[in-house]
Amino acid sequence: MTTDDGAGDDAYWRRPDPDAPGGVSGPPRASGPGIPDESTGPDGSAGAGPVGYSGPPVGSPPPPSWRPPVVVNPAPPGTLPPQDLAALDGAERNARTVTYGVGMIAAAVMIILTCLLCSRLVF
Repeated sequence: MTTDDGAGDDAYWRRPDPDAPGGVSGPPRASGPGIPDESTGPDGSAGAGPVGYSGPPVGSPPPPSWRPPVVVNPAPPGTLPPQDLAALDGAERNARTVTYGVGMIAAAVMIILTCLLCSRLVF
């Protein structure tokens, strides 16, 4: 959708030409409540120039009783049963022995299978 002069529909979005006659052209500035105008200052006085960001609005602190009331207090935590460290060490030793035994059996089976496969390739 371009016209014969080459301006096209996107002329609205192009940067304004500072050398153009008639001043700066471009999209119109938004105006309304809460949107500052370039011709007025932050206090509404005329001719103050462009307005910058003055920061977020200052809020008021919450009232002292803003938290909800506590309805139920939780029960205090219970105590853990005592641990038998000697029995724990014995159980860990037994588990390590079983783990090593299973690993040794698996390694022996893998070695036997590897030897069988290699002998099939050689003979």
